[in-house]
Amino acid sequence: MWDKMECLKKIDETGIVLVIRLGDEQEAMKVAEAAIAGGILALEITMSVPNALGIIKTLSEKYKEKGIVIGAGTVLDAETARAAILAGANMLVSPQLNREMIKMANRYQAISISGAFTPTEILETMEAGADIVKLFPAEFFGPAYVKTVKAPLAQTPILPMGGITPENAKEWFKAGAACLGVGSFISKAAQKDGDYTKVTEAAKLFLKAVKESRLGN
Repeated sequence: MWDKMECLKKIDETGIVLVIRLGDEQEAMKVAEAAIAGGILALEITMSVPNALGIIKTLSEKYKEKGIVIGAGTVLDAETARAAILAGANMLVSPQLNREMIKMANRYQAISISGAFTPTEILETMEAGADIVKLFPAEFFGPAYVKTVKAPLAQTPILPMGGITPENAKEWFKAGAACLGVGSFISKAAQKDGDYTKVTEAAKLFLKAVKESRLGN
């Protein structure tokens, strides 16, 4: 069984949760492994990926001893949450607040990252017991929105998702983001030519940018 505190440390250590939302099972698996090779320690396979639970099971079994956080994304209800945990997921991510999903995650000590946008939604998500609030969609208002929200809700660990790049990572951290949700910059790096070493290199580049951004704060 996983150690929740150790899993949270992995997310804090790298500052990244990689979101893999692809339409092909084999591509998703290859991207996940290439990203892990590049230093990614926390990733989510969205439930929209074909055979998402099978991928989660394979990855969790292969990387359990290495302490990689393998999560399920787009978890909309308790039933999906339970199925993901049984498959080996130690992190559950949703785009919206579902109290039963968070309750299931807490019952089995999986990390819960629950979506919210307005201050009311953010506070309700924290009150429901989420470990991290996923600010979604984040790209429409940018880092300034995080800074504004964090003023009255300074205690909230916020993970923005949407439009995050190595170039703007520093601004998100400066605004108060606890960690970043990263998608296509890494997950789709190999789509043009099928060269998955580009995924590994993109992961390394992003991790380097995060480290430098935090030092700059």
